[in-house]
Amino acid sequence: MSGDAPRADPGRPGVLAVRARRLLDVRAGRWVPDPTVVMAAGRIQQVGGTPPAGAAVLDLGDRSLLPGLIDAHTHVLLQGNATRAAYAHQVLEEEPAHRVVRAVRSMRVALEHGFTTLRDLGTEGAGFADVALRDAVAERVVPGPRLFAAGPAIGATGTYPILGYRSDWTFPVGVAECDGVAGCRREVRRQLARGVDWIKVYCSAGRGVHRTDDGYLDSPPTWTAAELRALVDEAHAGGAPVAAHAASVTGTEMAVAAGVDSIEHGYAIRPAAAERMAAAGIALVPTLLVTREILDGRLAERGSIWAEVPAMHRRSFANCRAAGVTLVLGTDVGGFDWLGASQVGELEILVELGLTPLEAIRSATVDAARLLRQEGVLGEVTPGASADLIACPGDPLATVTALRDVDVVVREGDLLVQPADLRLGGTAGA
Repeated sequence: MSGDAPRADPGRPGVLAVRARRLLDVRAGRWVPDPTVVMAAGRIQQVGGTPPAGAAVLDLGDRSLLPGLIDAHTHVLLQGNATRAAYAHQVLEEEPAHRVVRAVRSMRVALEHGFTTLRDLGTEGAGFADVALRDAVAERVVPGPRLFAAGPAIGATGTYPILGYRSDWTFPVGVAECDGVAGCRREVRRQLARGVDWIKVYCSAGRGVHRTDDGYLDSPPTWTAAELRALVDEAHAGGAPVAAHAASVTGTEMAVAAGVDSIEHGYAIRPAAAERMAAAGIALVPTLLVTREILDGRLAERGSIWAEVPAMHRRSFANCRAAGVTLVLGTDVGGFDWLGASQVGELEILVELGLTPLEAIRSATVDAARLLRQEGVLGEVTPGASADLIACPGDPLATVTALRDVDVVVREGDLLVQPADLRLGGTAGA
């Protein structure tokens, strides 16, 4: 019945104690040897010590134990955008229910990659389906990562990909369109009323793209400054943070001036803009993996400027790192196939660009939790935090690639991923 509290799962242990060879203290940057993590009612009750009598015990042997990872830029309702035709097929031809069923599979894939939390930034023509999926996961109707949902991203009229069809047709264009200060405020209010956690706005588009004299990507603005300020102000007034798709110099600088909370992609961030981001506490979610999977290939075929974008992207990333901008992991998976590259590839690219494995892991744990306003709840294994844990053989601080072998995932105390031969091994004090 609608509105009822989720029913208890009779197969879920009341108290679960997990043992492993080592536990990563993400904040201290060190391994805690031979830990025992006790959890109940979806929360971590204690770290270390003796588990209470009667607790179910899960012995992970020689595995490394870490907090569940966070991917701060996903699209569970997209299944790859390698071509415009593939995007248009999903948005214009697939039944909404079909997209939702595939999104359930996408969420399972994320769990198998070790990601227990996703920020989903745009349903691309699927309305508020991500809000419904978020609630279904929270109710334990379907297994999946915790979702922070943005509903349909917001774009100015005539600026998003599905363009050029007959003028007398009405069809989804992949975003919620609005114009003018009043219209922008109205759209944010509409989305907040539908229960979104974040507002996402498109601050750059694909038309008029050109190279600046100093070698960055730019394009004309999608909003007036007043419109963008209205979007951000209305979201913040309603308690929702704002993520800005910003792939151009102009879009990024306008988004920073308007006071958004995160810059997504960030292909074109000059040093001065990076310094303003750092001063304002605006995070960068660089989505380097989608650049490798899409821009390095398909977009490079469109013309010479697109072939230059990966290098521009890395240059902008370096500017942000030098300025001290908070870097938060996001893959933009859904932009590439969920069944293709692993989300862990983003961590590997971060290390390739100079982060230590620990810094990369922090971008997917404590730093991502801070962006989501979940500090102390997500991204760490401490008493009172959500019981989100992953485990893998090997040492991810020695090589972050070890996280490709995650084979145990616990989300809010539920054991959702495990190898076939791993079973609860009795109870404490028995």
